[in-house]
Amino acid sequence: MTDLKLTLVVACALVDADKRVLIAQRPEGKTLAGLWEFPGGKLEPGERPEQSLIRELHEELGITVAEPCLAPLTFASYGYDTFHLLMPLYICRRWEGVVTPREGQTLAWVRANKLRDYPMPPADIPLIPHLIDLLM
Repeated sequence: MTDLKLTLVVACALVDADKRVLIAQRPEGKTLAGLWEFPGGKLEPGERPEQSLIRELHEELGITVAEPCLAPLTFASYGYDTFHLLMPLYICRRWEGVVTPREGQTLAWVRANKLRDYPMPPADIPLIPHLIDLLM
């Protein structure tokens, strides 16, 4: 067994007043382009997961999230060919600003039980049952 680099990525299920979850489609030119994912990204050196998520949500979607509004739900652990991904998933129901795609991504608000209708990276798929349990 080869030692794969561990990559820590943090993700967020933004949930609106109608209990829909925001997903974003990876734009052309990026790895896994065309697949749908939960907003978030890699941690910068010295960042805590919550700090990273607050930064990423502002950069990607133009919203401001306060740390107490982030609730950890579950995590994904998935071995890709060249690295192993560890991805905590947070739930957020409160933010300031209007969700706006700032990085060329397409956005969709989706009911939890419809998330499987959108092709996702393999690491995101095991997160769906947790969202269904929480929101349905």
